[in-house]
Amino acid sequence: MNRATPFLVLGIGVAIVSTASILIRFAQADGASSAVIAAGRLAIAALLITPYALSRAGPELLRIKRTELFLCAASGVLLAAHFWTWIASLEHTSVANSTALVTTNPIWVAVLSAWLLRERPRRAQVFGVGLTVLGTLFIFLADNTSSGVATAPLLGNSLALFGALAASGYLLIGRGLRSKLSLLAYVWLTYTFAALALVIAAFAGGETFAGVSSYAWILIAAMALGPQLLGHTSFNWALRRLSATVVAVSILGEPIGSALLAWWLLDERFVPFQLAGFVLLMAGIFVAARAELADQKVNQAQRESS
Repeated sequence: MNRATPFLVLGIGVAIVSTASILIRFAQADGASSAVIAAGRLAIAALLITPYALSRAGPELLRIKRTELFLCAASGVLLAAHFWTWIASLEHTSVANSTALVTTNPIWVAVLSAWLLRERPRRAQVFGVGLTVLGTLFIFLADNTSSGVATAPLLGNSLALFGALAASGYLLIGRGLRSKLSLLAYVWLTYTFAALALVIAAFAGGETFAGVSSYAWILIAAMALGPQLLGHTSFNWALRRLSATVVAVSILGEPIGSALLAWWLLDERFVPFQLAGFVLLMAGIFVAARAELADQKVNQAQRESS
């Protein structure tokens, strides 16, 4: 294999994931509600991997314990909350704000781990959290309503931030479950529970799936096949060939790619305060992610030597 191939695959994965917010905006403009988009994206993704999951992880799924199943359900509900609130945020704030804030989950995972798991944070993690909080404050204070991009930035930014917190809970549960379940079994169960939660919530909210246009369904299916499956699968493939640091830092290209696409396709531009917050936020995530990965390497070395 060519040495450049893993980097190429990783770059393609980041580019694919960066299209998610743009596809969501187009589907919303065509009349699809955020609830329907979120439910459709997860349901299609779950259905697409079902045959493969049942054929490869069927015996494991039959042996799963009740506690593990309950935790997978909880993880799925948090994943559902993440997608619903993030997608809804794109109705009210800019693509740059939404994608930047929703990718702050490494920071909140570090904070929640220190609080719930009593994991002592490194100085670099504390510094990263500080930069991220400052950047988030800048983004919240930036007034970009005059450009017509954000109709209710405070609401949209808050929804995106809640989406990051929900994703953090999903990741923390997954961290514990991945030592007991294979990746395929965990992903299929989580996606399935998330899809069920979103479909039930959509119906409870009076949403209808029948009125969605064919064009919107094509966009939703593209989200499921592209960002949801191909994008994240490429990250997992690259992790077997590149360091976790390289992959984690590369994933930070998603909000940058989304912002560039929004500037090109949707004519969304930065205001100065917003741009400063965006840079601070990305720097904070970068610093904290590197510190967390350094901790993981130390812990792995300690386990191997014991």
